[in-house]
Amino acid sequence: MIIVLKPNITRKDETAVLKEIRKLGYKPHVMRGVERTVIGAIGDERTHQTLETLTSWPQVESVMPVQKRYKLISREAHKANSTIDVRGNLIGGRKFHVMAGPCSVESETQLMSTANAVKEAGATVLRGGAFKPRTSPYEFQGLGEKGLKMLARARRETGLAIITELLSEAHVQMVAEYADILQIGARNAQNFQLLIAAAKTGKPVLLKRGLSMKIEEWLLAGEYILANENPNLLFCERGIRTFETYTRNTLDLSTIPIIKRESHCPIVIDPSQGAGRADLVAAMCKGSVAMGADALLIEVHPNPAEAWSDGAQQLSLDGFAKLMRELKPFLVAAGRE
Repeated sequence: MIIVLKPNITRKDETAVLKEIRKLGYKPHVMRGVERTVIGAIGDERTHQTLETLTSWPQVESVMPVQKRYKLISREAHKANSTIDVRGNLIGGRKFHVMAGPCSVESETQLMSTANAVKEAGATVLRGGAFKPRTSPYEFQGLGEKGLKMLARARRETGLAIITELLSEAHVQMVAEYADILQIGARNAQNFQLLIAAAKTGKPVLLKRGLSMKIEEWLLAGEYILANENPNLLFCERGIRTFETYTRNTLDLSTIPIIKRESHCPIVIDPSQGAGRADLVAAMCKGSVAMGADALLIEVHPNPAEAWSDGAQQLSLDGFAKLMRELKPFLVAAGRE
């Protein structure tokens, strides 16, 4: 680990940091420059407590690993923000994007009414599940290729790009034929063979965070996409499983600045899955914009009470239009279009 001390600290402050490094089981090597002192800490991070806690010390400017395990997605490899081209829409640039649509594709009437409404409100990507991962085998599993064909029709008629979930290696080519973005859901976030297969299609891949996934594990899962010669990776925070029961999941907005610092890839926030409650979606969207997210993934349905899956977290068409209007001042404040 490399510990960079702030300029002009006293020798007493430096000694206190050195003492803490030794206390945690590392051997410090001090390199004093004209303005700053840098300490190289040698030790096995697998058997000792991490030194990243030193970032809370007032005399410490930064703590960095000598070499990150994730190489291609890191800022060390690529300093500038990456942008992902999805049918002419650049995700990760100044323009903010909203992906919206039903949790599940149910019918042409349901899908087309939603697609037209979200486009009119300002969305640039239509989301919709044709293959659905459900906890119970008796719940609706999606329409499969029939649903994909409906999504393709919606794209032809509205011009919206399509994002849909890929569940199985057996469906990779089929889904890639219809989709503009392949979504890898939380349950498959560490299904590495599926990640490799998705990457090899060349299509943009949106990688959701696993239910109990640490951020480093998420970053390393993303590394599989770039390591298989596909630079088009979007991270998606969709809430993690905690002890809290007021919401279905706990949306971790701290991932926005962390992913922005650690990686050059865009980050998308899914507030619908993030809490599992439609009444919290607007507030979480506004917070996401304010914290620097590049896009939102929002579930929208013409009649959420009659949705075949996850109706409680889906916005109505009017609710989505209202949200898009309310987001405008937040986008302006964040310097986004």
